[in-house]
Amino acid sequence: MNIRIVNIKLDKNKWIVFALLFTVHCSLFTSPARAQIGTWRNFLAYSDIQQIEAAGQELFVMASNGLYQYNKQDQSIYNYDKVNGLSDVTINHIRWCQQAKRLVVIYDNSNIDLIETDHTVTNISDIYHKSLTGGKSVHNVTVRNQYAYLATDYGVSKVDVKKAEITESYMLGFAVSAIAFDDTNIYVQSPAKGLWTCSLTKNLIDPANWTQTATAPSFDQDLSAYNEHIALVKTLQPGGPKTNLFGWLRYYKEKLWTAVGDYNTDAPIQVYAGDNQWQIYQSDGVSDVTGVSYQGPFCFDIDPLSSDDHVFAGTRNGLYEFRNGKFVAFYNSSNSPIEAYDGTNLEYELVTGVKFDTSGNLWILNSSAPSTSLIRYSNGTFTKLNEPVLMKLNNTRSNGELGKMMIDSKDKMWFTNNNWFLPALYQYDMQTDEITAYETFTNQDGVKVVLTYGVRCVTEDLDHNIWIGTDNGLLMLERSQIDQQGTVFTQVKVPRNDGTDLADYLLAGLDIRCITVDGAGRKWIGTSGNGVYLISTDNMEQLQHFTTENSPLLSDIVKAVAINPSSGEVFFGTEKGLCSFVSDATEAATEMTKDNVWAYPNPVTPDYTGPITITGLTMDADVKILAANGALIHQGRSNGGTYTWDGCDREGRRVASGVYMVATATSSGEKGTVCKIAIVR
Repeated sequence: MNIRIVNIKLDKNKWIVFALLFTVHCSLFTSPARAQIGTWRNFLAYSDIQQIEAAGQELFVMASNGLYQYNKQDQSIYNYDKVNGLSDVTINHIRWCQQAKRLVVIYDNSNIDLIETDHTVTNISDIYHKSLTGGKSVHNVTVRNQYAYLATDYGVSKVDVKKAEITESYMLGFAVSAIAFDDTNIYVQSPAKGLWTCSLTKNLIDPANWTQTATAPSFDQDLSAYNEHIALVKTLQPGGPKTNLFGWLRYYKEKLWTAVGDYNTDAPIQVYAGDNQWQIYQSDGVSDVTGVSYQGPFCFDIDPLSSDDHVFAGTRNGLYEFRNGKFVAFYNSSNSPIEAYDGTNLEYELVTGVKFDTSGNLWILNSSAPSTSLIRYSNGTFTKLNEPVLMKLNNTRSNGELGKMMIDSKDKMWFTNNNWFLPALYQYDMQTDEITAYETFTNQDGVKVVLTYGVRCVTEDLDHNIWIGTDNGLLMLERSQIDQQGTVFTQVKVPRNDGTDLADYLLAGLDIRCITVDGAGRKWIGTSGNGVYLISTDNMEQLQHFTTENSPLLSDIVKAVAINPSSGEVFFGTEKGLCSFVSDATEAATEMTKDNVWAYPNPVTPDYTGPITITGLTMDADVKILAANGALIHQGRSNGGTYTWDGCDREGRRVASGVYMVATATSSGEKGTVCKIAIVR
């Protein structure tokens, strides 16, 4: 390939020439575009249009409790979220203040943002951070002049939208649902106390100045902008999924497959294929065919032998079959061994686990059923398996929430019982039909770990150990302990390094909802209320702890985690929607070649300050950054298939403009490959 010389002018005294220095595999013309490590993204729904506010040529649209802005003149759409400026998620109210030229945004936790048409966001967190004995929810917003009056659980708060401050609060002692004005008075409506009023010339802070009244102006909100623009807004395509319900995630076939992960909510399967492309599986009209409500899915799996996205989904009332996103069949007690919890109620035939094996057999878990627990579906035939160890719920039914099915590297199936009656972990041999049940959990110190609610999840690490998340922390079943009498679970001990010999159990006491292992063997751990933890490969170091306070994470309740192995993007299914973080680890390559080892960004421009990433490496590869004269600038080892360099030498100084060589070798010392990085300062 011929590459023409490119002259890049740095300033009037400096310039650098790039010429014939980059072969095809690492040239600045062929390196694929990748998101910068450390980048966050939100994937929010905008399907349910709730409010519209007009600001000249700009329309602010609240949809699915999210927000976007549409310019009627150039037809552009700007999506707002925590990554690009919003302070929170789950918006309950928006109102445009014409005098202040700002949109008032109220969140479900009473946090407040003020947004200008140029996307500038100003936060007012006074109510959000205020400690009150009662509630502090905001039920409505009324704009008058430059002020926004908030109807709250405690009374009224007055916001000066121009100055971005709360100027007064009227603690009336009762909840207010709406606010109205005439020329001389303010009126409030209370669901419990009726209508109250106060003259605007009096001290509104003093509750004694407020009196009950029999009449008031209309409390109806101005819907003129909504009525005028709703037809237009319905034609807009702001992107995103259909719902913000993501309790179950899996990355497969270069796509993120998602479900609600619950069996009491109607939400479709949603598949993200990149570039804001979503496939929404059929859910509308399904109930008309089945005769029962479509609730879930709790889980689903994709047929590994199919070329047309053949999917089976487990729900509250049976098993659903899809092809290419279209519903094709339904299975319940009428045509399969699946049973209702009481033997008769068709709305509660709980299919809480589905998993294909490599031969294309589908394994099904039926929870809280009178005589069924585990079912195999193969070649169009259902086989009910007799598993007494799974029939312990009140000694009459299958266990309450069997699920989270996983097949390990030894071709053994694992699943859990996430139920208070008998928290448990199971290993199932699909060839011999033998089940090993782990119903008590004793650690290496002889201490019994007491579980109140259940075993939440199970996964296998790169060393083939089995990890489980529970409502009382994190446990590891070392490969050597599997199938042993008196099984001992390991609670990893992390030294305090404070001069004592003391150590603490890793994440002890936390409610662990999900665990996923990345390409470097690190554990991404989602919790119920404590955000996300990233634990090092050797389990001794907490590398990251993301919460809503220190990151764009949408919620501290993280229900599911999945990883794109080739890019290192980590997806978090939270209580309030889906978001992602681009990590510094990818799946390791089997070998390093000139076709798969490359660096980005390349060239590194003067305005770039992030990490430089080398990808396509083997596990624990040795990486050396060399100057053009062969001098060693930097060195280290890869995280799975990725290595990052901060652009500095071994003394921490930023390197000068030039071309730098990346030399690699495998962990055993075998020579790898070389690529080049151009840096412009």
